[in-house]
Amino acid sequence: MNKWVKHSVQKIEADYNRSADTHLLKIDIPKIPSIHLYLKDESTHPTGSLKHRLARSLFLYALCNGRIKEGTTIVEASSGSTAVSEAYFAQMIGVPFIAVVPKSTAKSKINKIEFYGGKCHFVDSAPKMHDAATKLATEIDGYFMDQFTYAERATDWRGNNNIAESIYAQMEKEPYPIPSAIVMSAGTGGTSATLGRYILYRGFDTKLLVVDPENSVFFDSFNSADRTLTNNKSSRIEGIGRPKVEHSFQPNVIDEMMQVPDAASVATMLWLEKIIGKKAGPSTGTNIWGALCLAKEMEANKEPGSIVTLLCDSGERYLDSYYDENWVKEHIGDIQPYADELNGWLSK
Repeated sequence: MNKWVKHSVQKIEADYNRSADTHLLKIDIPKIPSIHLYLKDESTHPTGSLKHRLARSLFLYALCNGRIKEGTTIVEASSGSTAVSEAYFAQMIGVPFIAVVPKSTAKSKINKIEFYGGKCHFVDSAPKMHDAATKLATEIDGYFMDQFTYAERATDWRGNNNIAESIYAQMEKEPYPIPSAIVMSAGTGGTSATLGRYILYRGFDTKLLVVDPENSVFFDSFNSADRTLTNNKSSRIEGIGRPKVEHSFQPNVIDEMMQVPDAASVATMLWLEKIIGKKAGPSTGTNIWGALCLAKEMEANKEPGSIVTLLCDSGERYLDSYYDENWVKEHIGDIQPYADELNGWLSK
């Protein structure tokens, strides 16, 4: 076995062994007393987001398939969070890393990529990332990590402490230990694939609801069964939503999809801070809005139970965008109607 690959795998596995699991937070919403809502806080990973799990899996997958060797330059197409996490692991094993990112990517994410030794290659918009990354990797004889293709296969969906197994283990002592539903937004589609496969593998009576922002084709593709759909617009909710149906998106393991208005996602992100006392990113707002809509439906149907969703990353990365009132007005629009509705959830 190649000694460098062996040592690289050992470094990544040692990092995993040093890591504690992420917390599962219980959120009490007065308006839905019979529904127990939980939020798995993925912002506590060393690189601050759910993508830490994905990056680890992608590196192990590439190393153990002989695609990364000593000195190989890693190239990735990413809106930010995956690139931050991949830069961390690239630095860990001592290989160069280049992130192909949209010009609109949050400055704080760019700073983090560079903090971990990575470089950024900018493109005008998200739809241009993939082709630019492929071209760059070919020109420099590097390896295109391609999260949108390999996310669904790099993670062991049967367990091995993946996010699904972690959720069910942490729910064991709760009043409703088997969630009625897990709610997750789709970026690559890899996490929803892992969740859906694990639910089917273990035979759990849990619905997988995947929420999607505006300008993303996943929702329409799910409903039409058409994987050829494309869109020339970028998602306004950073980190989720895609202009084409990615290989990692696995609709057959998803029970239901919901399209969430971008203004609702941002309003929910801001509202959540009142509940848990910490800032989350906009995709978390998408997740929570979907979970609340489902909870409202369950409450109306007198179906008590539990719903689990994810806090994908910290809001500290978005202080100059989604947490800036003027930026929101310019790029998202009026969020007040959704804010008013959400505030109503805090009273019985």
